[in-house]
Amino acid sequence: MAKFVLTDASVNLDANDLSDHVESLTINYGAETPEQTAMSDITRRRLPGLIDWTVDVTFRSDFAAANLDSIIFPLVGGIAVVLIIKPTSAAVSSSNPTFTGNVLVATYNPLAGTVGDTSNSTVVLTGDGTLVRAEV
Repeated sequence: MAKFVLTDASVNLDANDLSDHVESLTINYGAETPEQTAMSDITRRRLPGLIDWTVDVTFRSDFAAANLDSIIFPLVGGIAVVLIIKPTSAAVSSSNPTFTGNVLVATYNPLAGTVGDTSNSTVVLTGDGTLVRAEV
């Protein structure tokens, strides 16, 4: 799977498969680079720092019983839960890795949109520990 169109991402939050509600998602993975420049340096110098990650997901809003809102709303401000993301719903492989980690639901916007549009729900998930990338 060298190139593909994102049409079948798999998103599982706290043992709930929410894939059928996903409109878009972004895994933000990076590291701090604390500066260590000294007076004698003529360019900035940096050290490798702590890794941080978040996930931004836009869902199609759903307020039906035992569905999106009733799953995510109680998680805001709660303990960390498990998040599992795959590029497609196919089995995990070298061309379909899984990204797994514990997350806190930092922000949840349950209802957004303009007149005549479909309603979206946006979620920011903040990593709590290591994001693990696995191929098998």
